Amino acid sequence: MKSVFICSLVHNGILGGALYVDEQSITYRTNKLTVSKELRNLVIPISEIQEITWKWVVFPVVTFHMQDQRTYKIIIFNKWRFEKVFRNFK
Repeated sequence: MKSVFICSLVHNGILGGALYVDEQSITYRTNKLTVSKELRNLVIPISEIQEITWKWVVFPVVTFHMQDQRTYKIIIFNKWRFEKVFRNFK
């Protein structure tokens, strides 16, 4: 079952959008035309996530550390529900 979260990608500023979490991936989507196509529909495979870390900067910011050394920072407005959903899929 897919879960949806309101979020913002932290990349050269803050890009509002939605985060879709399912058994295989975490997908960030936005309709902003000013960002690259890769970031408009960013798919983060759960199997490639090495670690996640949290930091509070007014809102909770999660950093996904990938196996290939890339990182993605996303503000998720319901941290506790996200952690519960993510734990079920990890």
